[in-house]
Amino acid sequence: MSDHAVLHVKGRVLAGPEDVRDELWVVGGRITYERPAAEAAVVEGWVLPGLVDAHCHVGLGPHGAVDEATSEKQALTDRDLGTLLLRDAGSPSDTRWTDAREDLPKIIRAGRHIARTRRYIRGFAHEIEPGDLTAYVAREARRGDGWVKLVGDWIDRSTGDLSACWPRGALDEAIAEAHRLGARVTAHCFAEDSLRDLVEAGIDCIEHATGLTEDTIPLFAERGVAIVPTLVNIATFPNLAAGGDEKYPRWSAHMRDLHARRYDTVRAAYDAGVPLFVGTDAGGTLPHGLVAAEVAELVKAGIPTLDALSATAWGARRWLGRPGLEEGAPADLVVYETDPRQDHRVLAAPRCVILNGRVVG
Repeated sequence: MSDHAVLHVKGRVLAGPEDVRDELWVVGGRITYERPAAEAAVVEGWVLPGLVDAHCHVGLGPHGAVDEATSEKQALTDRDLGTLLLRDAGSPSDTRWTDAREDLPKIIRAGRHIARTRRYIRGFAHEIEPGDLTAYVAREARRGDGWVKLVGDWIDRSTGDLSACWPRGALDEAIAEAHRLGARVTAHCFAEDSLRDLVEAGIDCIEHATGLTEDTIPLFAERGVAIVPTLVNIATFPNLAAGGDEKYPRWSAHMRDLHARRYDTVRAAYDAGVPLFVGTDAGGTLPHGLVAAEVAELVKAGIPTLDALSATAWGARRWLGRPGLEEGAPADLVVYETDPRQDHRVLAAPRCVILNGRVVG
């Protein structure tokens, strides 16, 4: 097919959870539901809007920033599996060059992680003290695409366990400044004790959120604070814990406990009405292309398949302020052989990927 071909996409177009249509067209790289006069190439199947990975890291590897060739490979891996919108939840690399590439997924950036000194993975973050938090949040708010990423907790080697990184006053001031600048704030949090301060300080989202309890889940629901559980990342906790048994046994035991109750935690949050979205934590140590696996994990946790799909499709795009399959939207969509509402496993094998109106896979 030509890069600029008019496309007729027909079969079952899942424009929303309850909005199923028979066909759409792609003209000039955009979606229309009005039949064009031009002859169109036909694509058939079950159609979803381009999938969303709401927590990934393009430009990040195990030891920090990676080169452009590696970043491109990361983005192409996601694209070829139908993930066409990425919320990059912290990267030390400048990936703005990807914005000029119509063959690469769209990226919503959160700038670089902001962490407490010696309280995160070396090479990943700005490592600062609380007195500098507001200034660094303002800096990353201006560099990002409407998001800022904090490291809310990490192992404290003086106590040998996870603990909160920031005092409440510093959070109040920094999150207020981000909001003043028009940015939302999210935070990496594994443990329990950082969550209340972050939510009461006005945070918009929590990554991982394994430390949610019956005391904090109602607070998240009341404030509408979203979570991105990254269950494919939480699956690595037992291996991480094994590496700390000798030196940090309290931390290791804590990580195993968080892992053991991960599905119960996610289901309890969902049942309470906490918004949740699909994210994989790709980059760093995990490969890209894991959205289908994360959806499977949410379903295993007890999330209904339709809601798990929404967490990477219609709902995720609405949360991030990006269009789906509506009239005039950029033609970013994925076509499957069978109905993903009936079997989410089909997400791992798209029949066709269309990005900016071009068939790319």
